[in-house]
Amino acid sequence: MALVSLRGAVRNELAAEVALEAIVALVLFAIVGAIAGAIAEYLIRDDVERKYRRKVAWYCEQQEQHAAAKK
Repeated sequence: MALVSLRGAVRNELAAEVALEAIVALVLFAIVGAIAGAIAEYLIRDDVERKYRRKVAWYCEQQEQHAAAKK
């Protein structure tokens, strides 16, 4: 938004036009950021869940081996 305002000031554009362009740029970047954030959240959550399940499976396997060794 600041860059759009600065560009408008350099080009001597009307404040109303600059404000409208700045708001549009702000909304577009907010949408892109929201999409990128949702994708990142999904990927991170999936990776953490996969690592957790792998660790739990390893722990259960170790417990079974330990129990079998005691018998």
